[in-house]
Amino acid sequence: MTERMQNAADAGPGPHYLALRDHLAGEIAQGALAVGARLPSERQLQLGSGAARGTVREALFQLEAEGLIYRRDRSGWYVSPPPVVYDPTRWAGFMAYVAEQGRVPTTETLGKQSVAASAADAAVFGCAIGTPLFALDRRRAIDGRPVLVERILVDPVIAPDLLDEGLDGSLTAVLTGRYGVRVVRNHVEMRPCALIKDVARALGVASGTPGLLVVRRSFDAGDRIIEYDHEYWRHDAIRVLVEVRTRD
Repeated sequence: MTERMQNAADAGPGPHYLALRDHLAGEIAQGALAVGARLPSERQLQLGSGAARGTVREALFQLEAEGLIYRRDRSGWYVSPPPVVYDPTRWAGFMAYVAEQGRVPTTETLGKQSVAASAADAAVFGCAIGTPLFALDRRRAIDGRPVLVERILVDPVIAPDLLDEGLDGSLTAVLTGRYGVRVVRNHVEMRPCALIKDVARALGVASGTPGLLVVRRSFDAGDRIIEYDHEYWRHDAIRVLVEVRTRD
């Protein structure tokens, strides 16, 4: 492996970090570095390729940006598992669509409490500033790997005893089965973000790691808002796919 890495570092014109990136990406594609495998340390990569440490880091950062590898804080670099496919036009909860793809979803409640609606929250719910809302903070994992942290706001009028419920599963199932609430429409926004502070800590990544923010508003048949959800995803854990049918 050392000779091949050296050849990659010496290959042709262009930035050396791209040659090292291509070599490592090839190892991943060919299965020499399997899903979940720990990459050699930065020091080992530096010695094996003869590249400068800055070059090695640039190659790793490039692979991270592409979603091929990820960092575990204070542990090293690992090969990313395949992302789950998310279709924002289809109403299916996290537990359902992850399981449908042959993966194992889990949910952990980090906190649940009553909070006063901020000005932004009040505008979403159409209520007065300071109105009590239920706030749920949860961490969700796929195959045991934390992939997102979410905060969900729910109107207590809709589900008055929600904080007494077990929420380490499908919130949709609780709202439907316990309170007879049915979501018929979702408004979804997505944008890049950085995972920082408490979110980064909950996901076990370095602060500043790239992420994807999914903001969802869910409505019932009367156009009443049911959930207001902010999901902070690891960028390598999700692939957005939308099927659009053309008209004749």
